[in-house]
Amino acid sequence: ISFNCVDSSLSSLKNCQSYINTGMDIATHVAFDLVESFNDVEDVNSMENVMLEYAAMDRELNHYMRAIEETVNQIKREKPENIPDLKCLVKEKFTALESKNSDSDLQRNEKYVYFKDQLKEMRKQFCHPSDNGNEAIEQIDEDIAVTQSQMNFICPITQMEMKRPVRNKVCGHTYEEDAILKIIQTRKQQKKEVRCPKIGCSHTNVKESDLVPDEALKRAIDSQNKQ
Repeated sequence: ISFNCVDSSLSSLKNCQSYINTGMDIATHVAFDLVESFNDVEDVNSMENVMLEYAAMDRELNHYMRAIEETVNQIKREKPENIPDLKCLVKEKFTALESKNSDSDLQRNEKYVYFKDQLKEMRKQFCHPSDNGNEAIEQIDEDIAVTQSQMNFICPITQMEMKRPVRNKVCGHTYEEDAILKIIQTRKQQKKEVRCPKIGCSHTNVKESDLVPDEALKRAIDSQNKQ
């Protein structure tokens, strides 16, 4: 049995998946723009709903591709004399996978997790000024917040303001991308693990795969520099 046609279809489905990923990236940046420009919470929440819809599409596509791959592998393994009904077998496996769906699957989607984490950071960096009328206390709080923010702008490795901050998903600390990657590469050649460069952090195995761009922090630094 030739599976060239199936392989071609799988390739097309993987292209669809890349479109979903691009859509999630765009929705994430739109949400960040909305927070940065102090837009209505409902607008930001609508972007979160878009992200969940994309996550559901991604899950469905993954299940369908998995059903096809498992069916093909089963046929290759069993080598039946008569060509089985591929469509029926794939549908059976796909239905079984979909029956185990839960909302928590969507919450665990990697891009959705990143979206939620960065959205929280964005709200911290671009918080709405409170209108409690006490301007003096407000100004002091704001000054403290600005000082703390500026301290967070400094890379623990270079001791300079970050241009391309990345966040460690394990310990939550941020570093200048080039600086931490250089350390990881050097230690890799020495066959040694990398300790988190942030003073006081006990995390002893920093990996490149654990680093994600810290868009919220980058926007806060850019905003501060514009002012």
